[in-house]
Amino acid sequence: MVAPNAADARTVRIRIKRQDGPGQPARWEDFDVPYQTGANIISCLQWIAAHPRTVDGRDTTPVVYDSGCLEEVCGACTMVINGGVRQSCTALIENIIDDTNTITLEPMSSFPVVRDLAVDRARLFAALERVRAWVPIDGTYDLGAGPMESPRNQLTRYQLSQCMSCGCCMEACPQFNLEEDEAAWDSSFVGPHAISQARYFNLHETGAILADDRIDLLSAVGGVSDCGNAQNCVKVCPKEIPLTESIAAIGRAVTVRSIKRFFTG
Repeated sequence: MVAPNAADARTVRIRIKRQDGPGQPARWEDFDVPYQTGANIISCLQWIAAHPRTVDGRDTTPVVYDSGCLEEVCGACTMVINGGVRQSCTALIENIIDDTNTITLEPMSSFPVVRDLAVDRARLFAALERVRAWVPIDGTYDLGAGPMESPRNQLTRYQLSQCMSCGCCMEACPQFNLEEDEAAWDSSFVGPHAISQARYFNLHETGAILADDRIDLLSAVGGVSDCGNAQNCVKVCPKEIPLTESIAAIGRAVTVRSIKRFFTG
């Protein structure tokens, strides 16, 4: 962040929940950051990294956080800002500052804290592996032109393809709770993002080869039936992905699959 000009000669207080490592006690630290029009949370954290001194004049360590693209594509910079989960790269100070002139930053509570605002999202990606969120093509040789896709499916799949695995939906979901034991991941709720991605690949002509496997998995414990229909996920999704539509679509597919299996064995 560059120095503020005379018109913006004021500061914003950034209150950050900090933690030195996994299992360590949490603490709060406040920083006064020069305000500048157009600044976002990441630029404020960068300023704090260059000036790691709290409001009470105590020297401290730079705040640890995760980020990558800085344009809401990678999903890495998710954190809880003023009590709501969102991407910090698109959180402009002028849009989120309140009457107290304070912004509060916390790490997501549904994932283990690595340090400060950085969390371990391994469970998120394990859920994608669990539902086989890929197109099953063996080899790198030329297979020729791919199958044709209808405009309707193309529009739906484009919406679903924008998922960046940021974790916002999982943080907001009351059914998705912090679970550090990896052995329990296979039976815990997979999360809205994994259900939506299962729908995304089931709509793909080649990806549909694994459609039955995905539906069987999502009909088991931790699958779509574990969704409590709170609909928090769709409210916080930064890409406005129709997550509840995907959950409903997969729920119907599970019902159809169950009826077929009942009659065919």
